[in-house]
Amino acid sequence: MTQHPHPHPHPHPSSSPSGPSPRPSPSGPGPGSGGPGTQSDAVVDADAVVDAGAVDDAGSGAGAGPGPDATASSCLRRGDELPPLDIPVTRTLIVSGALASRDFQDVHHDAEAAKDKGSPDVFMNILTTNGLVGRYVTAWAGPHAVLRKVAIRLGAPNHPGDTMALSGRVTAVTPPAPGASATEGATVEIAVRGDNRLGTHVTGSVTVTLGGEGVPA
Repeated sequence: MTQHPHPHPHPHPSSSPSGPSPRPSPSGPGPGSGGPGTQSDAVVDADAVVDAGAVDDAGSGAGAGPGPDATASSCLRRGDELPPLDIPVTRTLIVSGALASRDFQDVHHDAEAAKDKGSPDVFMNILTTNGLVGRYVTAWAGPHAVLRKVAIRLGAPNHPGDTMALSGRVTAVTPPAPGASATEGATVEIAVRGDNRLGTHVTGSVTVTLGGEGVPA
């Protein structure tokens, strides 16, 4: 599920319904995308998302900013927007994200190898993007929220020097089931998009269950 520097006319979705994060094959670039002119999909459950700690140096604005007041969280509705977040894409972020996700493909850490394979520089792997998207939503949803699912598709690659502008919009709100724990709030689906200077780097959806206190102020 790593990025491939050559176009794939047919993206290859991958999924991990319950186990650890998908790992790239050590024998060569796999079907993941994000390289020039490509798209790729990833559908990952919460335990397969790159640890947010691996991307904490993504910039001082690493959180999505304050959400609505907790007392109004039950009034979340379709169309509500998350605060935008700009993430500086540094060479360190690209390389450390690939290493943290055990993706050792040379196109994510060796600029010359990336150029030999048709990319102008190293580029971010799909698992780092996945982690940044999950972090964006959970920073908004609060410390007691539970990330249920992240499903993303990559487009234009993230190269060093880019800024990825993340935005999100609520697409569905499901109240807690009858008899649910008091610590469990509504389950919210959010459409997420990340753009850079080349165009749209990532689109996808995130499902998160809020804590019983709702979204923190």
